[in-house]
Amino acid sequence: MVVSVNPEPHKNEFYTLLNSTIDVLNADAIKSPTEIEKLKGTKLENYAGGVMSELAIGTPFENSIKVIGGQKFPDIVAKKFYGIEVKTTTQNHWKTTGNSVLESTRVEDVERIFMLFGKLGKPIEFKCRAYEECLSEVVVTHSPRYLIDMNLEEGKTIFDKINTPYDTLRQKKNPIKPITDYYKSKLKPGQDLWWIQDTEKATNLVINIWNNLSLKERQQIKNRAMVYFPEVFSNRGDKYSRLAIWLVTREAIVCPNVRDLFSAGGQDSYIIKGKVYNKVPKVYINLFKNIDSILEILVKTSSIELAEYWKEKTSENKKIMDWINLISINSKAVQKAKHLDIKQMLTKLL
Repeated sequence: MVVSVNPEPHKNEFYTLLNSTIDVLNADAIKSPTEIEKLKGTKLENYAGGVMSELAIGTPFENSIKVIGGQKFPDIVAKKFYGIEVKTTTQNHWKTTGNSVLESTRVEDVERIFMLFGKLGKPIEFKCRAYEECLSEVVVTHSPRYLIDMNLEEGKTIFDKINTPYDTLRQKKNPIKPITDYYKSKLKPGQDLWWIQDTEKATNLVINIWNNLSLKERQQIKNRAMVYFPEVFSNRGDKYSRLAIWLVTREAIVCPNVRDLFSAGGQDSYIIKGKVYNKVPKVYINLFKNIDSILEILVKTSSIELAEYWKEKTSENKKIMDWINLISINSKAVQKAKHLDIKQMLTKLL
């Protein structure tokens, strides 16, 4: 996108035009509240566009006010440089869901955008602010979208939080990444982002139930889980929490009983390099039997991604041994595995 390097054309005149438009809309709301109350959605776009066009007569913006309509952003354009995004709510507050972070439908050449907000819940009132000044958070419907708050305090915008100006963010190749990085930094243990990730991996459109998967598919997912979530081998009370979130957010799979994936009871003998290990819990036997597939996952998964899952630093050279150490550390407190040297067993297998 080409960014204008010229000063904002007729800036003061445009600000005057905006303020006059809000004054007229608020006056109309007092004079004809029943009619103004009906201006929901696109109706307000046309109404506000008409008011602006009349007020623009005799100014540099005469005959330049265009109501774009459709799915374009913003809704109204003035002199091909300024834009006005129009939002309404029928409630008595100043918040609503805004536009997509990606701005894929942004009108070409528009550089400065303002938010014209109609609060159609009684008392009816209109406000206008610079677009980036009233975007407090990012929320999700079918895609990440800004949350509008017309009463937002200065310094509280999403752009202040991610320390990136709006005009810088919107021109990035991947504007989602700085936002996901910010929200990831605020996650509590056991939380994850369910919406668009900053990787290029696709997410299934259809949500599936665990029992609908084939045995092969189930084992493939369990193998990945054993790589990504070493805590499943611990005795922690929350050892399946991150796995449960991952299944839904990354794999689009609902598993009503996540614990059952790794809680098969009983013990058995297992032979590694000719040595017999007795009373090996079934969860470790499942790990050992699938070690080749697990090793392949470790090799193919970048150390950066593994570090995110493990919450531990790792590298391409160390990631396999780091994983073995994590499995070993998590297993030490498991009573039925105390007689086993899990680290040694895994090292022999690999």
